[in-house]
Amino acid sequence: MTVLDRTTPTRTASTATTDSPVSASPAPSKAQGAARPIGLGLALAALATVVWSGSFVTSRALADSVPPVQHAFWRWIIAIVAVAPFAARQAWRQRAVLRKHIRFLLLASLLGVTIYNTLVNQAGVTTTAGNMGMIMAASPVLMAVYERLGGARLGARRVTGMLIACAGVLVLVSGGSLSMDFAVGDLWVIAGAVSFGSYSALLKRKPAEIGGLPFLFATFTLGALMLLPVFVASFVIQGGFEPTIGTVSPLLYVGVVSSAIAFFAWNKAISIIGAARAGVIYYLQPVCVALLSFAVLGEAMGWLRVMCMALILGGVVLGSARAKSPTKSLTKSPAKSPAK
Repeated sequence: MTVLDRTTPTRTASTATTDSPVSASPAPSKAQGAARPIGLGLALAALATVVWSGSFVTSRALADSVPPVQHAFWRWIIAIVAVAPFAARQAWRQRAVLRKHIRFLLLASLLGVTIYNTLVNQAGVTTTAGNMGMIMAASPVLMAVYERLGGARLGARRVTGMLIACAGVLVLVSGGSLSMDFAVGDLWVIAGAVSFGSYSALLKRKPAEIGGLPFLFATFTLGALMLLPVFVASFVIQGGFEPTIGTVSPLLYVGVVSSAIAFFAWNKAISIIGAARAGVIYYLQPVCVALLSFAVLGEAMGWLRVMCMALILGGVVLGSARAKSPTKSLTKSPAKSPAK
């Protein structure tokens, strides 16, 4: 093996001096190779964002027929069934690795599965789908805060963007008044945004040895188990719901599409392009939710909502922009070859 390693550069160098067509063809540039995974990551983040926009509409649509906790529980049961044929065998093979990182998996399951969607479903009882989408758009700002706590420096542009986005959220939930009389549902969504932002930031620490599908299967299962006692209490106190096309179809959508597909796409996007860049795509969610809620639920879009949408979108895009790194310290002048 050592001889091979030493002789390979010699053969390559000699081959490069020949006039063979293989050596004459230009090698693909690094920029072209890097553009492919970045484009894939952006596309996956966009897919998850559009799909999750529909989840806010279903949360609002099922608010009067399915109790929020039961909505969340059955969502994850359906998601587990959808993912199991593809992930159960891999999860079993990685059971030792999953057991090794059980604390990380429990925290990710609590934030991304048990808490986040349950709070959003609860919010749908007393606030509109449009409000939910716009408030959730501020969650990437929290990702920037976590970056700062982790040692990263936040420039004036990012801080200004966060302040603008927060102002948009405050104006939205207060109805344009200075009384700060928040609706209960808006407060639930703010808590959900904190949970989702924490979950997304936590994904940056996901151990590389855990595969994407085993991670989904494990977090879905653990999250549903942690939600089980609350589900039982809700069923005993509130009773169940009638399984009709109007209730089962939305549950199938949020279980299969919004959970199994969208979470896999979002997690994969973060592993490719990072939480900050994926968060930029997430800012499209308020626009998608507003259009869907207007088309499906008939929710009005007044001037206040449009103004808040502009504030939040402008603020979070500005706040997530990365400062340009200085090139002088990173770029080194090429060494001069010795004269022969």
